[in-house]
Amino acid sequence: MEPSCGGCRCAPEALRSAAVKVDGGVASDLAKAGPSAQQAEAAGYSGLWTAETNHDPFLPLLLAAEHTDRVELGTSIAVAFARNPMLLATTAWDLQAYSGGRFILGLGSQIKPHITKRFSMPWSHPAARMREMVLAIRAIWDCWLNGTKLEFRGEFYTHTLMTPFFTPDRRDLADVGVPRIFLAGVGELMTEVAGEVCDGFICHGFTTERYLREITLPALAKGRAKAGKTMDDFEIVGPSFVVTGGDEAELAAATTGTRQQIAFYGSTPAYRAVLDLHGWGGLQDELNGLSKQGRWADMGDLIDDELLNTFAVVAEPEAVAPELHRRYGDVIQRISFYAPYRSDPERWARIIDTLKAA
Repeated sequence: MEPSCGGCRCAPEALRSAAVKVDGGVASDLAKAGPSAQQAEAAGYSGLWTAETNHDPFLPLLLAAEHTDRVELGTSIAVAFARNPMLLATTAWDLQAYSGGRFILGLGSQIKPHITKRFSMPWSHPAARMREMVLAIRAIWDCWLNGTKLEFRGEFYTHTLMTPFFTPDRRDLADVGVPRIFLAGVGELMTEVAGEVCDGFICHGFTTERYLREITLPALAKGRAKAGKTMDDFEIVGPSFVVTGGDEAELAAATTGTRQQIAFYGSTPAYRAVLDLHGWGGLQDELNGLSKQGRWADMGDLIDDELLNTFAVVAEPEAVAPELHRRYGDVIQRISFYAPYRSDPERWARIIDTLKAA
């Protein structure tokens, strides 16, 4: 995701209303990752994220860490079930050490066809498996940082061997501590897991204000309560489809791109619950049918204005920040713009300043 495009894939105690952290993206092209991160930091972003789509999500962050000083750096997301806890623990440890404590390990499950057919990895009980994976990572870090004997035995993962030769130097993280772990999700079970064992939650772009308030927040609170914790210090990265433009042509291009992206997500059975909440469940069947025919462009035509405005903030540039605050300002701590179209980076800079100053 290029910050210059505005693109990034990018809460029930007393609800909080304050200035939010505004996050951007890092170029996936390794030749551009460092400079793009440097530019994004200068533009005022609080954090920078990579996605795991057609490139590795971790390598650009190493270059981003080298070219920046203050921004937080995270994966949004790394596909957890394509890896194992030891690999994730090792990579996250190294990025946390090199960045001086700025790394966030953002994980997501992906969906079954990708895990089994694309990655050739096992799939079963995703919420329970994810919970165990996070706990296993934490057990490994505890072993390395505090010398605790590694004795993790679970249903899905077992880690019981660690010798000095394979143990990183605890001094790597002595001053900064282990990375925070964020989890992305849509369903209630995975969201509850995030609340229980993670430090933050990444809302999927295919989320609405109503779904966030009625489904996501209660599930997070349930998970936090299960762990004996409150929502204090727990960060939520908010949903953020934004449709904007400086003139009618730009707005039309932004609208088309966003309709198509919403349609793509809406075709996925795993995300149907969001549509069901709004009474649009039947649309998922139509979108899924078109996707199986490869009619990707036609899918966007099924996203009418009501649905577009429910999933996205559609506004002139000066109205974007106020509307984001109105929808989410009391329940999220971070926001990243999901704008699947090219636009003027200066426009996003003004929006960033307004959000951070609120």
